Amino acid sequence: MNQWTIVCDFDGTVSVGDVTDLLLERYGAPGWEELETAWQLGEIGSRACLAGQIALLDASPAQLDAAVASIAIDPAFPAFVADARAAGVSLTVVSDGLDRAIHALLARYGLGDLPIVANHLEQSGARSWRLEFPHSNPGCRAASGTCKCERAEGLRRLAPNVLLIGDGSSDFCVAGSADFVFAKHRLIAHCREQGYAHLPMHGFAEARAALPRLLAGELHAHPHRSHQDI
Repeated sequence: MNQWTIVCDFDGTVSVGDVTDLLLERYGAPGWEELETAWQLGEIGSRACLAGQIALLDASPAQLDAAVASIAIDPAFPAFVADARAAGVSLTVVSDGLDRAIHALLARYGLGDLPIVANHLEQSGARSWRLEFPHSNPGCRAASGTCKCERAEGLRRLAPNVLLIGDGSSDFCVAGSADFVFAKHRLIAHCREQGYAHLPMHGFAEARAALPRLLAGELHAHPHRSHQDI
């Protein structure tokens, strides 16, 4: 019987680069960088940062969709999903990014049926947008738009153990409650500093190689991980 479910970040993990950053660099009105700085300094949470930044987007739907279409995903990700499914392991994309972009990109690669948990991008005018947060949590310790910790714990109904695949600060909090982490970029250093059970990786080719080892029990969860106070 399968013992694992996968929670997978999107921006910078599945996608090559950050979708929201690309859109803001192309179509963001002045002020979005100041919000980014305030978030980086810990003055505001990511939910407040994203809501303010998306309100500064000035783009038609066609422009926005064209920008998203220019983004690639990790070429090994579709094969990783196929491997997970063949092993009976569910994978859910849990992102603090934009659902419209994630749906479009995954559909382009034949992965439109993957479950996605993300912030909802809504058109509010001919060239204006707003962000809604259907997966927020007032008690979220990271003040995120999508509370990844809450989502990960909810997915334990599918299997008792959670594998997190992520890359950055939006994954720091949930890494502490995951049973194992496949870590990219800044998440590697965070897992090392905190003593979380993890495997550093550059991309999904390495994740494909490691998944059978995890499922076979060759990669061991950290013994003092905690699922409390999520």
